[in-house]
Amino acid sequence: MQFFVDTADLDAIAELNALGLVDGVTTNPSLIKKSGRDFKDTIAEICGIVSGPVSAEVIAVDADGMLEQGRKLAAIAPNVVVKLPLTLPGLQVCKTLSDEGTQTNVTLCFSANQALLAAKAGATYISPFIGRLDDIHIDGLDLIREIRTIYDNYMFETQILAASIRGPLHVKECALIGADVMTAPPNVISALADHVLTAKGLETFLADAKTAGITI
Repeated sequence: MQFFVDTADLDAIAELNALGLVDGVTTNPSLIKKSGRDFKDTIAEICGIVSGPVSAEVIAVDADGMLEQGRKLAAIAPNVVVKLPLTLPGLQVCKTLSDEGTQTNVTLCFSANQALLAAKAGATYISPFIGRLDDIHIDGLDLIREIRTIYDNYMFETQILAASIRGPLHVKECALIGADVMTAPPNVISALADHVLTAKGLETFLADAKTAGITI
């Protein structure tokens, strides 16, 4: 499973990338706003840090506007993935951009039928939002299972990019189900390394090494 980091924080991206834990980056207007930086400049800088896919989202809602913005975003760097909303105009633009050779990420997916439409439109990635479904008492992981089954049934090439990841359990379950990619905030990715027994074991080993006078 590929790991994308869901942030516009350049320092956090660079830190995780240096650890070899970043295969790509996802952003959205809210994350860019939080960074307080210029939208296109931020996308360009992220693309300079990571070599993998970087999702940049359009802000228009009509097909003509999304297509114009999508082409501008794709021109920023070769690894830009144009992020489009899962609406009929968004799917229309997804088909056009995909036919032009531009990678696309169809976002805000909340049903298997929506994911089926995105695959039919040639999306590179589909982004089902797990946590937001959990928030309204619907198991978001069930959606990942349904999409995996449908895509496997018909050999769709669209990759499942599990989004709205809230914690390590989501990451593990998505890996077990077979999501192609997961995107999560930096703190969630870092937390994957944490375990109370790892910390306790390391403390014991270090104490014993000190007592024994071991040096290397």
